[in-house]
Amino acid sequence: MINFKHYLLLLFLLGLAIFALLFSLLSGSIDLSLTQVINQLSNPTDELLSQVLIEIRIPRTLAGFTIGGLLAFSGVIMQVLLRNPLADPYILGVSGGAAVGALCAVLLGLSGLLITNLALVGALFSIFLVFGLSSAFRNWSSTRLLLTGIVVSAGWGAIINIILATTASNNVQSILFWLIGDLSQSEVGFNHYLLLIIGLIGGIAIGRSLNVLSRGDTVALSLGLNLGFFKILLYFAASIFTAMAVTVAGSVGFVGLVTPHILRLLGARDHRILIPSSMILGGSFVTIADSLARTVIAPQQLPVGALTAVIGVPAFLIILRTNIKR
Repeated sequence: MINFKHYLLLLFLLGLAIFALLFSLLSGSIDLSLTQVINQLSNPTDELLSQVLIEIRIPRTLAGFTIGGLLAFSGVIMQVLLRNPLADPYILGVSGGAAVGALCAVLLGLSGLLITNLALVGALFSIFLVFGLSSAFRNWSSTRLLLTGIVVSAGWGAIINIILATTASNNVQSILFWLIGDLSQSEVGFNHYLLLIIGLIGGIAIGRSLNVLSRGDTVALSLGLNLGFFKILLYFAASIFTAMAVTVAGSVGFVGLVTPHILRLLGARDHRILIPSSMILGGSFVTIADSLARTVIAPQQLPVGALTAVIGVPAFLIILRTNIKR
C-alpha cells in the first residue's frame, strides 16, 4: 500500500540525486563552483573549463547515474526472482561472460568500441548459457537457476585468471582496472537512457505482480499469475540490464545488493515504490562514489568499484544486524 511516507521518501531521494549530480560536476582535479558551472553551460568563455565540463564531467556523471540505476533495478528483480536476499546483478555470471569477452578482444588486438561489443556478446552468451543449462526451457526452477549461475560464474572466473596469468600484455593487465569497476573511459548512449526509462516505467507497471511473486509461487499461482512466463521475463530483463551496465563500467559491486535492502528498511516494500526508489538511490550511490574515487587521491583515480565495495560492505553488515534485531 502506497502512503504519504513513500512520497516523502521519493522526494528525499530526488534531493539526494540532485546533490549527487552537482557534487560530481563540481568535484575533480579542478575544483569548480556552482556559478562557474552555470556560466560555462549558458555562456562558455573559458575553453579549458568548457572542455572539462562537456567532454569529461557531464558524460561521466550521466554514465555513473545511469549505471547505478541499471544495477539497482537488476538487483531488485534478481532478489524477487531467486527469492534470495543475497542475490545481486552478477550472481548469474553476466559480469564474468562480459569480462572474458573483453579480454578476448584485447588478445585479438582490438580496441575501443570493439572491446565493448565483444564484452556485450560475452554477457549475452552467459545469459543464454545459464538459462539453457538451468531449465532446458522445460523444468524451470529458481534454485537450479541460482546454482547454475554460481557454477558458470566460477567457470568464467577461472578463465579470467588463466588469461591474466598467462598473458604478459600491458593491455590485458589494464583490464584489471575495468574488472573492478571503472568509469574513467565510460560513456553511455541513447540506448542506455532508453533502457533506464523502460525499466522505470515497466518496473512500476509490474510492481503489483512483483509484490505477489515475493509472497511465494503458491500465492502467485493462486492469484492467476502466469508464473513461467513472468519469471523468464524477469530473468532476461535483469540480465540485459546487467549486461548493458557491465559492458560500460565493468563490475561495480554492491550497488544492486545493498540498495534494495536499505530502502526496504526505510519502509519501501511495495515494488511500485521500491523500483523507482532503488534506481534513484543506486544512481546517486555510484555517482557519489565515482566523485570520491577521482578526488580522494587526486590527480590519481581509484576504480569506482573499490569505493562502492568500501561503502557497501559496512552498509550491508549494518543492514544484516538491523534485520537480526528485528
